[in-house]
Amino acid sequence: MKIHIETERLILREITNEDLDPMFELDSNPKVHEYLGKKPITTKAQAKTYINSIITQYKERGIGRFAVIEKSTGNFVGWSGLKFNTGDKETIGNKRDFYDIGYRLMPKYWGKGYASESAKVILDYGFKTLNLKTIVGAAETKNIASNKILEKIGLQFTETFFCDSVMVNWYELKKEDYAETMS
Repeated sequence: MKIHIETERLILREITNEDLDPMFELDSNPKVHEYLGKKPITTKAQAKTYINSIITQYKERGIGRFAVIEKSTGNFVGWSGLKFNTGDKETIGNKRDFYDIGYRLMPKYWGKGYASESAKVILDYGFKTLNLKTIVGAAETKNIASNKILEKIGLQFTETFFCDSVMVNWYELKKEDYAETMS
């Protein structure tokens, strides 16, 4: 699987082992984890394990999170992509077997529109290239920025529920509704 997607300001490509240092920087930052329900990682070995899980998704499911690179500088901004959540270990609340759009950026790149810009091309990739029927997004209700991004890229709010003791907003976008917004 080789992915190379460009937007006006960004390049999205597969995450590789060469991304170990910036992935560690991203996932060891407490600000990044504020609404993720997880603690920041503390070792590069943990970052390596996460990279390996992403690479496994590429191989086994033909899908995954992609490195987001700033075109003007070549800097690693974070990641954006799709994940197929299946089985008992990959649920959100009582939801299972879904394609989830997600993004995680380093704080110095917040507020520049990079999450929305990358997520829009990920939706396009999911519906047009992968021929997915539905893409979902979830965000803790307190995460105002992430909720705004999901709405901005066209996902429709459907419900709020408790997940691991926090309130989560659930969004969905069906392929036919996406096609209508693109015409």
